[in-house]
Amino acid sequence: MGQPTHAQNWWRSAVIYQVYVRSFADGDGDGTGDLAGVRAKLPYLAELGVDALWFNPWYLSPMKDGGYDVADYRVIDPAFGTLAEAEKLIAEAKELGIRTLVDIVPNHVSDQHPWFRAALAQGPERELFHFRSGRGEHGELPPNDWPSQFAGSAEPVWTRLPDGTWYLHLFTPEQPDLNWAHPAVRQEHEEILRFWFERGVAGVRIDSAALLAKDPDLPDFVEGRDPHPYVDRDELHDIYRSWRTVADAYDGIFVGEVWLPDTERFARYLRPDELHTAFNFSFLSCPWDAGRLRTSIDETLAEHAPVGAPATWVLCNHDVTRTVTRYGRADTGFDFATKAFGTPTDLALGTRRARAAALLSLALPGAVYLYQGEELGLPEAEIPRDRIQDPMHFRSGGTDPGRDGCRVPLPWTADAPYAGFGGEPWLPQPSGWSAYAADLQAADPGSMLSLYRAALTIRPEFGDGPLTWLPTPEGVLAFARPGQEGRLLCVVNLAEAPVDLPAHSRPLLGSGPLDPQGRLPKDTAVWLRG
Repeated sequence: MGQPTHAQNWWRSAVIYQVYVRSFADGDGDGTGDLAGVRAKLPYLAELGVDALWFNPWYLSPMKDGGYDVADYRVIDPAFGTLAEAEKLIAEAKELGIRTLVDIVPNHVSDQHPWFRAALAQGPERELFHFRSGRGEHGELPPNDWPSQFAGSAEPVWTRLPDGTWYLHLFTPEQPDLNWAHPAVRQEHEEILRFWFERGVAGVRIDSAALLAKDPDLPDFVEGRDPHPYVDRDELHDIYRSWRTVADAYDGIFVGEVWLPDTERFARYLRPDELHTAFNFSFLSCPWDAGRLRTSIDETLAEHAPVGAPATWVLCNHDVTRTVTRYGRADTGFDFATKAFGTPTDLALGTRRARAAALLSLALPGAVYLYQGEELGLPEAEIPRDRIQDPMHFRSGGTDPGRDGCRVPLPWTADAPYAGFGGEPWLPQPSGWSAYAADLQAADPGSMLSLYRAALTIRPEFGDGPLTWLPTPEGVLAFARPGQEGRLLCVVNLAEAPVDLPAHSRPLLGSGPLDPQGRLPKDTAVWLRG
């Protein structure tokens, strides 16, 4: 059997653009982003230079958790369009050289899913979920004391029904957990994978990929217990081996959302017969600090090396604070537990750092995920409390601002109503949002959009080669990668003063200008030809 072709290996170095459909573009003017809006913007995405689109769930859903409460995987939610439109979108994107990834949420379904509705009616479908009797004299206490997966939440993960039984939901009560020990659950999800692969998708992103399997005894939570009762259980690997067989039949790929501190256990998910890639949350949450970033990069590459899987790099997604805002704060890392209203932010500083971080992430070996609006330099919006929709806010008792601030609908046209998004957006756009509009930035060679377009044009030159660190002063990151026409260098200055550049033949792209002496200023990055 010959070596895989570049086309088969596209995912190892791809730039994958995350589309949160509800906030991308509104094609029918009802204030909610939709597939028609995405189809109209495909030329924009092609000009940006991305290799694939990853869509957050676009399926039928009551939208109690932004679509991650799926009622039917084979139906597009009417707010977004139809299955026929999704098929057109997949085909039209492919014609432009852009592949499509869809999102699967295997840990749970919506409480409106036919299975759960039948379970509530005392049907045999109860076996597909985790129903238990309560504790206490009259069964009035939850079956166990597991904590909710929503950070900062003291809410229970069990809901009691009128018949006295309880059902498990690691997230909201509207998202009952599936029982992955039941063969029907496994069979259904493999059929869902085939359904979408047969419609032309190139891959699948797996939500909460380490949570599916549960200890059948559902014991109380004990910190440090191994194995964990519901995180990273060994049974998961057999599930993903079965999925891999399905994907291989279609040349499809998987990316898993796997939050695990143990690097060796993380790497198990990336063995050649399991998932192709997994998200790198260490890099995403890392502060703007040279030492910490280098450690994150080194550890990421080291944990992927034994299984031959490519690393993934991401600065932001639909769950975390936008990059320009995070990097403009005193605490430049990210932690769900520390999110708070009214955190002071220096957006000019954050934008400068975000531009440098873009060149850093795009120069690293592996795949890059780009969340919609990052290429426009959008800040996190502070949503008025009476307009917040994210359940994370409500389940925190109102202390957590939630995730809506990174989900505000995109600005496309500066002089159009609602910055060209479409109808009045489902989340309010802040005043001044039109200043970030794509049409303004496309005409400005110094804009964030122009920087990303230029970087994605050059990035293929980095190829698949390894990274070699170069000697630098403290606070500076510099590494070399073998390019198609000789060595390429990336230098990022996080120190307090400008620094001299290493020997090179010419600069290729900078996140900002060099100083008059040709040195790299603070919070600036540059790509050089060696």
